Amino acid sequence: MKELVTEMIGGETYQYHPLGEHVVRAIGVCGGRPTFKYTRIEITGTLERLASGESLESIVQGYRGRVSCEAILEASRLVNEQFLDTLPTLEPVG
Repeated sequence: MKELVTEMIGGETYQYHPLGEHVVRAIGVCGGRPTFKYTRIEITGTLERLASGESLESIVQGYRGRVSCEAILEASRLVNEQFLDTLPTLEPVG
């Protein structure tokens, strides 16, 4: 995990570990589950909406500018990479 970043947002301390440019794990936010930076919007719910067939544009519009198309695509890429990185190596069968 990348090092802890500390910023002041609206007069309050915001500490997070960046997972990407738009996706973070923030201390004290959503139990440390990945969220979109500067929000309390967990990436899992957004990716579930995308997987269920909701359009990217509809999701972005629903967040009213708080989460960008680029942020959602980054979340999808990060989850995909993590999934692929955890797959066991397959050995040829005999």
